[in-house]
Amino acid sequence: RRRATAPKQARASQSCVDVNQALRAHKLFTKDKDYIVKGGRVIIIDEFTGRMMEGRRYSDGLHQALEAKEGAKIEAENVTLASVTFQNYFRLYDKLAGMTGTALTEAAEFMDIYGLDVVEVPTNMPIARIDDDDQVFRTAEERDDAIIEAIKDGQSRGQPILVGTTSIEKSEHLSAQLTRMTVPHQVLNARFHEQEAGIIAQAGVPGAVTIATNMAGRGTDIKLGGNAEFRIAAEAESLPEDSRAARIAEIEAEVEQGRQKALAEGGLWVIASERHESRRIDNQLRGRSGRQGDPGRSSFYLSLQDDLMRIFGSERIDGMLQKLGLEKGEAIVHSWVNKAIEKAQGKVEARNFDIRKNLLKFDDVMNDQRKAIFEQRREFMEADDLSESIQDMRHQVIDDMVEAHMPKKAYADQWETEAMQEQAADMLGEPFPVVDWANEEGTDDETIRERLIEETDKIYADKEAQIGAEDLRNYEKSLLLQVLDHHWREHLVMLDHLRSVIGLRGYAQRDPLNEYKSEAFQLFEGLLNQLRVDVVRTLSNMRPMTEEEQAERAKMMAELQAKMEAQQRAMEASQAQAAAVGAAALAGAPEAEQEAPRQAAGAAPVALAEIDPADASTWGKIGRNAPCPCGSGKKFKHCHGRLT
Repeated sequence: RRRATAPKQARASQSCVDVNQALRAHKLFTKDKDYIVKGGRVIIIDEFTGRMMEGRRYSDGLHQALEAKEGAKIEAENVTLASVTFQNYFRLYDKLAGMTGTALTEAAEFMDIYGLDVVEVPTNMPIARIDDDDQVFRTAEERDDAIIEAIKDGQSRGQPILVGTTSIEKSEHLSAQLTRMTVPHQVLNARFHEQEAGIIAQAGVPGAVTIATNMAGRGTDIKLGGNAEFRIAAEAESLPEDSRAARIAEIEAEVEQGRQKALAEGGLWVIASERHESRRIDNQLRGRSGRQGDPGRSSFYLSLQDDLMRIFGSERIDGMLQKLGLEKGEAIVHSWVNKAIEKAQGKVEARNFDIRKNLLKFDDVMNDQRKAIFEQRREFMEADDLSESIQDMRHQVIDDMVEAHMPKKAYADQWETEAMQEQAADMLGEPFPVVDWANEEGTDDETIRERLIEETDKIYADKEAQIGAEDLRNYEKSLLLQVLDHHWREHLVMLDHLRSVIGLRGYAQRDPLNEYKSEAFQLFEGLLNQLRVDVVRTLSNMRPMTEEEQAERAKMMAELQAKMEAQQRAMEASQAQAAAVGAAALAGAPEAEQEAPRQAAGAAPVALAEIDPADASTWGKIGRNAPCPCGSGKKFKHCHGRLT
């Protein structure tokens, strides 16, 4: 009854997962914020850099749910070949160091995870940027109106403006409002990734307005007055030599003039339409202004409807402000507000850090197994002779078999000799008379174990003599690596599924992490055991080819080789004739003289020999590492040329 209901339970469990992922796709993931649809594909957007993450897909059916939601083509799920967190990947290095302008807010995490101190290096030039207090409005509409007015004021004075938003949706919303008011501007988000360098390079031109998503790692500095190198490459590179130098001088003069005008108006003005959950992202945006001692200004415009503000009871604050008589369009501006918002961001950062730290604890369990598997795999790859490892595996499989069917404290009449005989024939490739051995006088489990080891070692030695030691060693190595990789991939999928449900153990007052460690260890032991069983079964059931089979294969290879050589000769003759026709045409030979080679070439058409994938007799001689002609996509040595 349990076996009959198991598939139903599995289908019901999978249905629950599918429904859960569909709900997440529709309610928790927002288009143009978490992902975009481009070219009929759903592409993930990096939360911190605002860039598209080509080739990355959500797992466990979530990406397929997003594709169904957006009406895009539903593609197959990626297969996990290996996985590691960034933290454990970085900790593989003996020495760790780095440099960034925004690490100070994450100092605690660097120390806790990597044991790294964060040292603040003073700027080489005094900071001349003016950082305004945050302006908090009641509604998002009032905040947007204030941002539009600020942009129009700065542009009218010739001050370059950079507007930072937290999502594509919000950047395009602001862009639409500026377009309605005929304010010229540029938009930089994941949709316009290709124009990124050019847009950022000219964002410092006087009066330029640039709307951008997160500004992390853009790789191009915003220079006041514009970037002369970009303009020269676009406007002067294609000019004649005599006028190029003059045009370059004009561009450099215009850029310098624009720089002086931008400096006079206060430098680059950074306007943020919202506070990010992470202070580091806000600092990256603010740091775009006032670089290398230039003047600058940064202003953050917030509303009580922002995601960060709603977390901390903005409805209650909104009611209080209405009672106090806050007029429409007015903002709350005070240094205390700045500190309160910074504390709110710190709480969100601490929560996110706890999530990452918990994730790392789970990955540490997998990391120990990953190290063991990769170390074992490296040993297999570097070893020339794995015969001892294969022998140990075979002996271990026999030990496990005897222990399972002939327990130490069991009587002889309790032994499962018939089941053991069937299993031995399946795993070890020979019909060993285990039942007869068990019926002999004075036979115990140790005697049967020794007999099985002795017989299997002898049979394997005979196979080695027939196949050849070198060929057998190569086959053993290839088989071990293939089986190990296959089971490791399956193990990763199992651990992912275990991670997704292990939190439910908390309802039973059990620690999910300890439960995960215990079950992951059991799965890992099962992986190693199944690895031994599969390798031993495959090698034990392998048999060398008979003389008749070898002769037939050699004949088939010789025929195919002869056909391929004939085909090659025919192709060379055809090419020579075509070259003769071309040479005659270039030499200006009469049409009648050219006609003869054409007829000669056409009179004897090249009969190209075709290889029939279903008929091995047409294949001829094939290299062991060449693709198998049957069309399986495997190498010949792993397909029809496999040692059986």
